[in-house]
Amino acid sequence: MNDSSPTQPWPVARASELVRGYVERLGAVWLEGQVVQFNRRAQLAFGVLRDLAQNVSIDIAVPAAALVALDVREGARVVVNGKFEFWTKQGRLSFRVREIRLAGEGQLLARLEELKRKLAAEGLFAEDRKRPLPFAPGLIGLICGRDSKAEHDVVEVATRRWPAARFAVRNTAVQGPAAAGQVIAALSELDADPAVAVIVIARGGGSLEDLLPFSDEALIRAVAAAATPVVSAIGHEPDAPILDLVADFRAATPTDAGKRIVPDFGDESTLVSDAVSRLRRAASGRVEREREALAAIRSRPALKDPGWVVAGRADEVATLVADGRRGIGQRLSAAEAALETLRGRLVALSPQGTLARGYALVTKESALVTDPAQVAGGDRLRVRVAGGAFGVEALGLEP
Repeated sequence: MNDSSPTQPWPVARASELVRGYVERLGAVWLEGQVVQFNRRAQLAFGVLRDLAQNVSIDIAVPAAALVALDVREGARVVVNGKFEFWTKQGRLSFRVREIRLAGEGQLLARLEELKRKLAAEGLFAEDRKRPLPFAPGLIGLICGRDSKAEHDVVEVATRRWPAARFAVRNTAVQGPAAAGQVIAALSELDADPAVAVIVIARGGGSLEDLLPFSDEALIRAVAAAATPVVSAIGHEPDAPILDLVADFRAATPTDAGKRIVPDFGDESTLVSDAVSRLRRAASGRVEREREALAAIRSRPALKDPGWVVAGRADEVATLVADGRRGIGQRLSAAEAALETLRGRLVALSPQGTLARGYALVTKESALVTDPAQVAGGDRLRVRVAGGAFGVEALGLEP
């Protein structure tokens, strides 16, 4: 009962106690708002719950046990259950949370974070499984919305940089329930084409709900299983879709994708021209060095006047020939003298020499007769003298 009056006003302490009683009788209620200035501690988390439509807020205290498995971040939209508390000494109203749930976008973010953790644990985001983009792809697969700015940006930028670029475009839904399935079908078709060197999945940004198809688990697994390198060009920075994590390359925007998938013709032409110039300089330098080396070789006496080698050796050859002839003559003279000596000795020792001095050789039946006892009267004998041989008949032994 309000019994206060100008003459009998309530003390502030009594008013605070009455407010506290009213607050406690209110009991547990559910509140919805946006979490700001959120600070986690060991036992309690403190923050401010702000109204979604008006500039009204209230301090909240959340037990750590209520936050298990919840990724509550600043800016998250939440629904909380608890009781109001009125601190009488400070005259301050706060709200002690018993249960907290993510709502709206916050709930979506929580589901996406859980999916990210699951896929990361399987290694789908590992850097070592990402493939490099081809240098100058002959055919580029492009998955995007029909007549979309994303398609225009990718094609226009890529063809301006590399006029030879060709595209195989597959137009699909890029938001809504059917989007993920259509993108998967287009990805499968392009991946099966051996002419397609790289595939770009593009969309020009959007809200978290609009980009949900690009965080679809089936799409993420299809991209991970694709044999062709995949570029994600969704163009949404604050909350990147999971496609950015599994793709072989993440482009910030479709325009950035157009720059990344092909080289710049002007830059490459400059590089080729520089390389050709360097090759020409290197070749000219090599030819010049070889020309100088050849001139140095040709200037040597042996090549400049080859006859001087023969002329310089002619006297030496003549001397060697004379020495050879002289040596051979000396050896022949010595051999001739030795031969004459041997001839003289042979003549002196030869039976023919003995015969020439008047002696004769008598043989009987080819046996040399050296004893008269070998001959009997009437034996036919052969006598050899210096001038020849003749036969005789023995008359008998002489006394």
